[in-house]
Amino acid sequence: MKINKRFTYTIIAIIFGVLIGSLILIINNINPIKAYKVIFLGAFGKPKYVSWVIVRSVPYILTGLSVAFAFQTGLFNIGAEGQFIVGSIGALVSGLLLNLPPVLHAIVALIVGTLCGSLWGAIVGYLKSNHNVNEVISSIMFNWIGFYLLNYSLTFPSLRSIESDNSYTIKASASIRFLGEWKKSQAGRAFLSHNKILRDVLNPPVNWGIIIAIVCAIVIWYILKKTTLGYELKSVGFNADAAEYAGINIKSSIIKSMAISGALAGLAGAIMVLGVNHHIGKLASMENYGFDGMAVALIAGNAPLGVIPAALLFSGLNYGGAKLTTIGTYSEVVKIVIGIIIIFISMPKLFDILKQKFKNNSKVINKPQKEVEKNE
Repeated sequence: MKINKRFTYTIIAIIFGVLIGSLILIINNINPIKAYKVIFLGAFGKPKYVSWVIVRSVPYILTGLSVAFAFQTGLFNIGAEGQFIVGSIGALVSGLLLNLPPVLHAIVALIVGTLCGSLWGAIVGYLKSNHNVNEVISSIMFNWIGFYLLNYSLTFPSLRSIESDNSYTIKASASIRFLGEWKKSQAGRAFLSHNKILRDVLNPPVNWGIIIAIVCAIVIWYILKKTTLGYELKSVGFNADAAEYAGINIKSSIIKSMAISGALAGLAGAIMVLGVNHHIGKLASMENYGFDGMAVALIAGNAPLGVIPAALLFSGLNYGGAKLTTIGTYSEVVKIVIGIIIIFISMPKLFDILKQKFKNNSKVINKPQKEVEKNE
């Protein structure tokens, strides 16, 4: 019942977001039906667009999982952005400097990136558990530490390409792109030239990240719902005093929770380096994957499996919304719609109040009619 209620409220929130977004479009003399058609077709109108939506959804799934997992255990991980960044650094260093055979190299680079993100999250957990430092404050600060750490890492000649502010490209053996080398080969180009649909599907940097992300969502759901570890972590989040009385190590649980949360965000950064960009650049501002993950987690109601459709929706709106410029409006309208959706999702109590008020009004209206029928 609780899941159905949450799903209903999410759908209502999306409808409100679309309606208010329509009013904003009308005020700017833009036909909302035309605008939403552009967004939809811009995200799902061609096989190439669908591939891009899926590729771009992967970091949203993992950072959304990161935030949702922490929230389920009573913690607010605002540091997924920093964990994402250090995960990308770890994957870059191992993908660029290590000499390993294909597949093994990619696996090692993914593990290193995941461990870097896990360490970044564990530090926040340690500060919370042992020194009572609020995780919101410390995780925000660690975002900036990760941000400048990335910029600093690109001052090393072994990482930074002389010709740009970007790093060197990772070695081909560390790539997790699907058929990446085959697409570049003469046989691959010849085959794809005769198959337009497959060429369009494989044209974006399609990689194994989506499979990894889905597996992670299932694993996190299983941990939270079916394991002793999940029970302990959630117990600490619900009531730390009661959990401690039951013999659960509170400090250890907080560190574990933040370490797992950080690992997910670090994995997202690793996948982006190994599967999409193949390099990282000096940041002028945050990438925002971690902060967008917070929005995805809210849309999903912090449900691990719900993060997958929420991330696909978020990715589709952003990718399709970028094409609004073709009809003379701004892609920022999509940001407004997403913001409104999140506002309504974050206050379910409002829907409960409106629902109760509607029921009370219905009783007042129907009561005289019932009394008339009774007298007759």
